[in-house]
Amino acid sequence: MTQAPSFASDHSAPRHPHRKEWSGALLLALVLIAQLIWLQRDALAASSRLRPMLETLCSALTCSLPTWHDPTSFTMLSRDVIAPPDQRGVLRVQASFRNDAHWPQAWPVLVLNLTDVNGQSLGARRFQPAEYLGSTPHVQRILPNQANQIAFDLHEPSSAVVSFDFRFE
Repeated sequence: MTQAPSFASDHSAPRHPHRKEWSGALLLALVLIAQLIWLQRDALAASSRLRPMLETLCSALTCSLPTWHDPTSFTMLSRDVIAPPDQRGVLRVQASFRNDAHWPQAWPVLVLNLTDVNGQSLGARRFQPAEYLGSTPHVQRILPNQANQIAFDLHEPSSAVVSFDFRFE
């Protein structure tokens, strides 16, 4: 009977001596990826490719995503800034816009820039939804293809105002 030399015999040595280290490294990598996803959740939720998958995942995990926000998907339908004859030093801002996105969105920030005849800015301001809607909007989100009208008054910064520009943020 031939025996194998002692250095070649199997002494119940583990077949994968580094399995614990690899498992620990894998676990740490998964924790790091989860942290990165958590820190970038707003940016990831704004991705049109990732949003449907994240909504499905969050509905299963009972988590919530921030409201979709894409200011470029709002279309200005009509806009006007007038000086009401019965109110001196006041400008009335009126606008109508539509959400052209395929998803509900939060009310946008409205940026209004007033200029003079030479195109010089006489005043610019960012209006938060609570400022142009009142303290509480009647709906929290604007549905796809939903049009909305807003109107509010502001102090006229100068009697030289002849032009205005709107944009959404």
